[in-house]
Amino acid sequence: MQPKHSALAAAAIAASLAQPALAQSSVTLYGQVDAFVGSTRAAGGERTAIVGAGGMQTSYWGMRGAEDLGDGLKAIFDLNGFYRVDTGRFGRSDADGFLTRSAYVGLQSSKYGTVRLGRNTTPYFLSTILFNPLVDSYNFSPSIFHTYRTATDGRVFDPGIIGDSGWSNSVVYSSPTAGGLTANLIYAFGEQPGSPGQNKWGGNVTWFNGAFAATAALQQVRFNGIPGDVTAPAALAGFDKQTAAQLGVTYDFGVAKLFGQAQYIRTAINGAQGDIRHANGQVGASIPAGGGNVLVSYAYGNTRNDAAGMGRHTAGIAYDYNLSKRTDLYAAYFYDRVTGRPHAETIGAGMRHRF
Repeated sequence: MQPKHSALAAAAIAASLAQPALAQSSVTLYGQVDAFVGSTRAAGGERTAIVGAGGMQTSYWGMRGAEDLGDGLKAIFDLNGFYRVDTGRFGRSDADGFLTRSAYVGLQSSKYGTVRLGRNTTPYFLSTILFNPLVDSYNFSPSIFHTYRTATDGRVFDPGIIGDSGWSNSVVYSSPTAGGLTANLIYAFGEQPGSPGQNKWGGNVTWFNGAFAATAALQQVRFNGIPGDVTAPAALAGFDKQTAAQLGVTYDFGVAKLFGQAQYIRTAINGAQGDIRHANGQVGASIPAGGGNVLVSYAYGNTRNDAAGMGRHTAGIAYDYNLSKRTDLYAAYFYDRVTGRPHAETIGAGMRHRF
């Protein structure tokens, strides 16, 4: 008679052999920490010394994972959020959520592309940051300021892009890359009963071919009522929709990589002063120098409605020195001036570490 423990062991082995092999999976913890010391001065204001968060990039942390389902198909997820290293608080501001950088689950196919459901970074934002040398710096990048920051001369208000760089309640499709060409589409549901017009949609196309790269991006946000992020100022009362379009190019000569962008944003307003029309262009360069890169960028924008118009000059310059593949030191200066008003500026030196 077979011993009881041997019989149990044999049964366990037989049961394990009868089960299908588990799919390979992985989970990665990742993020970056960025802080700087310097000073800032608003237009017409006094200079303030600061320890700032996210000089070159906003700090974030998160985890992502994938499970191989076979035949080139993977299940994927990503959960990550911003934080401010100077105060230790989550979010880009106290009004921000916990996982506002991205929070999605999806399927990735080598043949058919990728679908992601949840909160997703917009394709328009990706085109903006990939085609300017100061990338997504909310302290030193002229392209970011002209696209995602507000400005006014007291007569005209420029809201920048309405709807944030990430959209909640969204579906994203990314095509497979073919010949260096990739397309990304996004749709965000308004989730208001009986209000199908409350939505956002957009997309981009990117092409990378050796030293040359180009992009085109388009997006529209539409609401049946004034959304919470544009209730002020009064210039946006009667907001209907906003449409934005952008083109970008880069060329790497080896001794320098050149950048160019052009953008048009139209914010439809049902009011006496009419629509807000914004146009801007950006040129820049990344120049290798002494173990790092000199980053320079200049943008000029013009914003007008039916009553008035204003111009805006913005420039940024930085030196980014690589201590390693994951750690760099930087020093940067930012200048921003709306026509007829004193200029604003920020100066800083900081450190960024990726993990």
